[in-house]
Amino acid sequence: MNFETLTFNKTGAVATVTLSRPDAANAFNLAMGRDLLAVANTCASDSSIRAVILTAAGRMFCAGGDVGGFAAADNTGELLRAITTRLHSAIARFQRMDAPLIVAVNGVAAGAGMSIALTGDFVIAAASAKFTMAYTGIGLSPDGSSTFFLPRLVGPRKAKELMINNDVLSADDALSLGLVSRVVPNDELMTIATELAEKLAAGPTRAYGEVKRLVADSFNSSLDTQMERETRAIAELANGTEDAANGIAAFIAKEKVEFKGS
Repeated sequence: MNFETLTFNKTGAVATVTLSRPDAANAFNLAMGRDLLAVANTCASDSSIRAVILTAAGRMFCAGGDVGGFAAADNTGELLRAITTRLHSAIARFQRMDAPLIVAVNGVAAGAGMSIALTGDFVIAAASAKFTMAYTGIGLSPDGSSTFFLPRLVGPRKAKELMINNDVLSADDALSLGLVSRVVPNDELMTIATELAEKLAAGPTRAYGEVKRLVADSFNSSLDTQMERETRAIAELANGTEDAANGIAAFIAKEKVEFKGS
């Protein structure tokens, strides 16, 4: 698959998506929005993909929006509407696909870059990574789902502080706030992300997908509604997936199970 602003590689059951505008600090423009949505659709629809890594080329993860492109646009508001529509659709696909999403943050994640990083099911940060919301620094409000994820990770008061003050967080700061899962040496980032992806890709992919969707839906559910969703999900997995049948049989036989992702 060929893209203008990113690369896509699949090795076995692991797909790796790499933002690739390194000369522009991987800043987000309309083309990247289109590319990310296209690759998210592929990852969500291809059942042979059982784990996804999202990372970036060069020294920075993503500097946010392409502010130079914003300034040159005839109608900046409509350009931003078009970009966010595609970015938000891509995030929705990644959130609801079965395959776990691992975001490997290799450098500065600012603005939309920080927003995207927050969407990972697992977020691994290189020791040199930094995080800042940045939006209000140019008079804009956040996008990329950060107003959904950040308050749920750090609470509404801290989220507003980070969004208004644009504090720059080190990787260790982000870890202490629960924004990332793990901080690793720079030169080990992709090795560790790939090891995790391969481990997840060998797991019960359909069950992972239900975990992701149940957690996402829980934020807008009553207790009774959420428990009904849990009932439907576990029953459908039990009756409709080879992995559940094999997992239960292997448990009874005290044997190691091999999940097929189906």
